[in-house]
Amino acid sequence: MPKQSFKQATLKELSAIVKLSQSTVSRIVNGEGDKYRIARETQQRVLHAAALHGYTANTVARSLRQKRTYTVGVIVPEISEGYSTAVLGGVEEELLKDGYFYFVVSHRHRPDLLKGYPRMMLARAVEGIIAVDTLMNEDLPVPVVSVSGHKHRQGVINIELDHGQAAHLALSHLKTLGHKQIAFIKGQTFSSDTDRRWRAIVDEAKALDILIDPQLVAQLQGQAPGPAPGFEAARQLLQTGRPFTAIFAFNDVTAMGAIQALREASLRVPKDVSVIGFDDVPAASLNNPPLTTIRQPLRDMGQTAASTLLGLIRDDMSLPHPASITVYPKLIVRKSTAHVASLTANVAD
Repeated sequence: MPKQSFKQATLKELSAIVKLSQSTVSRIVNGEGDKYRIARETQQRVLHAAALHGYTANTVARSLRQKRTYTVGVIVPEISEGYSTAVLGGVEEELLKDGYFYFVVSHRHRPDLLKGYPRMMLARAVEGIIAVDTLMNEDLPVPVVSVSGHKHRQGVINIELDHGQAAHLALSHLKTLGHKQIAFIKGQTFSSDTDRRWRAIVDEAKALDILIDPQLVAQLQGQAPGPAPGFEAARQLLQTGRPFTAIFAFNDVTAMGAIQALREASLRVPKDVSVIGFDDVPAASLNNPPLTTIRQPLRDMGQTAASTLLGLIRDDMSLPHPASITVYPKLIVRKSTAHVASLTANVAD
């Protein structure tokens, strides 16, 4: 017996079934029900009927009618657990609210990809680009929002953390615990946050009368993700033979690598050395010991980047827009930092 073909309902037919206008049904099936304040019960009733009768929104036709693609490109250094993943979560959440599709590319700091990816995105008719921890050096004909780009240029809005406040929170915390001999692990030279964060640390250390020993400053090397670069940087600090009671690491995964290096040197965290990270990635609270860190509102930064970009897409780009939007950090105290007085007692034991 031949299979009976299933006829998909049209928008007009679906509207008649649910007894609503075609414009209302269209808004619901295109994910704009909340935007137009359509009751959730009504949205659920329409979506249920659409599924039952096989109706799907023709986004291609909508794009051709409106000369829109509803597509955004996102550029990240790499896709791995931590910073980029958290930012992408916020980007995705915001774009889905407005029915936007997005695709992500990772350049891994290759000059050819840094130059080629924006052109590739434009060839695929993206309406805007979000760059995460990636400097945008070319003028593009679409709006661009940069998360931690730190390069102000025409046509780009930056979502930036207040690094001065972040440095103050971290160093004040360590000073309150009695730490004076502090080692530092700087980020890789290619990270757009490295210079800005280090300048803030130097300024804040001076304000707090904390002396930075140049021999106790290490820099992450290589492009490998994960804790390995932090492990090597901490080993370099230990090999100097200079005493220190705390490490302020560039990010959480660096701090995790540093803790492993300290353990291999038979040093206890925080009894012998306190360690503070940066970002507050999900793994920070699960680390052993749970990591004291400076929380960046990473998901919020992604949401802000996406909502700002959508605003630029809808509005006239020639209108004045802020060059940057500042977000603020928070100190999260866990168990990887302790008072230096207790360290002395424990070492003596």
